Amino acid sequence: MTIAIECETDKPLPIGSERIIREVIPAVLDHEACPYEAEVNVLLTDNEAIREINRDSRGIDRATDVLSFPMVDYLREADFSGLEDRAGDYFNPESGELLLGDIVISVEKVAEQAAEYGHSQERELAFLVAHSMLHLCGYDHMEEEERERMEQRQREILDALGYRR
Repeated sequence: MTIAIECETDKPLPIGSERIIREVIPAVLDHEACPYEAEVNVLLTDNEAIREINRDSRGIDRATDVLSFPMVDYLREADFSGLEDRAGDYFNPESGELLLGDIVISVEKVAEQAAEYGHSQERELAFLVAHSMLHLCGYDHMEEEERERMEQRQREILDALGYRR
């Protein structure tokens, strides 16, 4: 598994950020029964940079906590079947890993939301990584049923790892 983590901010990171990211990503893939080794890129940034990315990619000119850029088009949530039929689109030809996509996280939002929700920054970071990874696995929360399904999976993953509110 390749997890590339880049930090482009001088804002303080939660303690153990890299460990948390490297723990949560494979936990999500295990939970969703991904049969492949995967490649995920994570960018840790600040509110201004994520605002620019959000504006440029989604047309929303405000900072957000996390952005997900999936590389795979799923027929159904976490349905990894048939991806090999389109290997040229979804797999790194050098490593053979599934190219899941990119995650962008504002470390400023991690601190703000941890304080707002009354839990640790480490828990907030773990939540945002799990949330974004589920998006990379094809989940969404536009409809109530989708939101409930996604939230249930987030809870199961985070509880199993010991990240509780």
